[in-house]
Amino acid sequence: MKLRYKIANGLLGTLVLGVAVLALVMSHTSECVPSPVPTGETTTMKAVVATCYGSPDVLQFADIEKPVPGDDEILIKVKVASVNPLDYHFLTGTPYILRLMAGVGAPDDPRIGSDFSGTVEAIGKDVTKFQVGQEIFGGGNGAFAEYLIKHQDTTGAVVKPGPVSHEQAASIPIAGITALQAVRDHGKIKTGDKVLINGASGGVGTLAVQIAKHYGADVTGVCSTRNVEMVRSLGADRVIDYKTDNYTQEPEQYDVILDMVGNHSISDNRNVLKPEGRMVMVGGQKGNWIAPFLGSINSAVIRPFIDQQIGSMLAEFNPEDLTMLADLIQSGELEVFIGSRFPLAETADAMRISGKQRARGKLIIEID
Repeated sequence: MKLRYKIANGLLGTLVLGVAVLALVMSHTSECVPSPVPTGETTTMKAVVATCYGSPDVLQFADIEKPVPGDDEILIKVKVASVNPLDYHFLTGTPYILRLMAGVGAPDDPRIGSDFSGTVEAIGKDVTKFQVGQEIFGGGNGAFAEYLIKHQDTTGAVVKPGPVSHEQAASIPIAGITALQAVRDHGKIKTGDKVLINGASGGVGTLAVQIAKHYGADVTGVCSTRNVEMVRSLGADRVIDYKTDNYTQEPEQYDVILDMVGNHSISDNRNVLKPEGRMVMVGGQKGNWIAPFLGSINSAVIRPFIDQQIGSMLAEFNPEDLTMLADLIQSGELEVFIGSRFPLAETADAMRISGKQRARGKLIIEID
């Protein structure tokens, strides 16, 4: 065998071994341990934590140390939090690539939860952008707790308008930002567009229906039988019950498809997408490895060969969009549909519903 072939085979073998080792490391799950018990005169708070990856069964309702704000940080007393699919991904550590950011083997930070609404209780000496007593909302790590810390320069929190309730405000950060950016920035929806929203009854879908109507679209929502009337009440011009009808087999063509579920192939969706239509994939298939990314991979492969615009999206927090969503609620153009409410001690039950992808509207955690 020539030297160059030996070198090539050696490099290939090393690459394969490296990938295998990385996969083993990423998929390793450490055993759960009890949440550390605060000692001494430490001030404590109630919080939901996960010291390992797993199902909602690994969640612990515990007393942990109450955080103290640094010089440029604010301490927020959380009134209400809400549950998102993102929280479930961080709880389970899946897809495994997420663990490169959250912690290999076990979470680097056991606190969980993102969306919140609450009151600024204390500020650091260098804080100028927020004041004690202000009501604010947004996204922050560790929202399933009585208190959390945010940096004053955060792009993920803004002052809450007085007429907007804490429940409403806590429901919109991730779901609302995702729905708004899917409709406006990625779907580029405008007056007269025929829009189909697959998964119209979930936390993102219920908001996307209303935001699409705000931009003047003709909206078709897809949901299960029990949610048909609810989706229609949110303003959908037509509602398809996926239990009895498959929208990808109907003759109707759409300018935009917003797919929150990922239960139909790109090929099937293209059958009902206009020749120069746009498809935005917000949700994906379940899986620990490649499955959640198959939609993005497939769209990237076919994109150069078709006129239709197909792609996935990741929402980005910014204060302007949070403020716009709050303004839409305040004006009555956006209604938050609350599916269920849970006390902080029963957060695991809310997470179980979210993990089954059967949430109806938003799942709320009442903390204060």
